[in-house]
Amino acid sequence: MGQLQRMQLIEHQSRAFLEGVIENINDQWVFFDYETDEAMMLEHYIDQEIEIYFQHKWIKGILEEDGRLNHKNETIFLMDKMKVRMRKQIVFSLQMLLDEFEDDVFLQFLSTLNTLDFSIYDCIFCHNHLSFLDNLDKKQGVNILIFDNEESVVAVQHHFIYENDKQDRFEFTLSTGKRVVIDKMLK
Repeated sequence: MGQLQRMQLIEHQSRAFLEGVIENINDQWVFFDYETDEAMMLEHYIDQEIEIYFQHKWIKGILEEDGRLNHKNETIFLMDKMKVRMRKQIVFSLQMLLDEFEDDVFLQFLSTLNTLDFSIYDCIFCHNHLSFLDNLDKKQGVNILIFDNEESVVAVQHHFIYENDKQDRFEFTLSTGKRVVIDKMLK
């Protein structure tokens, strides 16, 4: 599996976007999140890619100052009550951990997480112990991850032993008490 395939799997995860509407208040664009009703200044996303719902479709572009979106060398001006979405960032330590996983471990972890109705974007905590062992030939330890999908929480312990063989064990424990354990061994 190539890096492009991994990125596509991650990009198509649920809850990957902050979605809401924008309003121009006192000459400043304010974003109102549908999910939380929180307001934030849209200026924090200047020079970043956002999407607007324009002419009955989502259009990607780079947000510029003064309420402009640069889309394929075309400028679109933002309007009050326009729907906007911005891709959420993945927790950095989780992104590093995902990059370390072998393809089949990556797929097994992601599919189990999704089966339990969680997304990579639901991660609220990730202790990546593996990242502290970069210079060692033999790596052993536990990574701890917490995901919250607004309905329940899952704690994931990733036990790993990377020596001659690679052993990965995932223990998913949901706030409901349900548990799922996955063992993976690669030579």
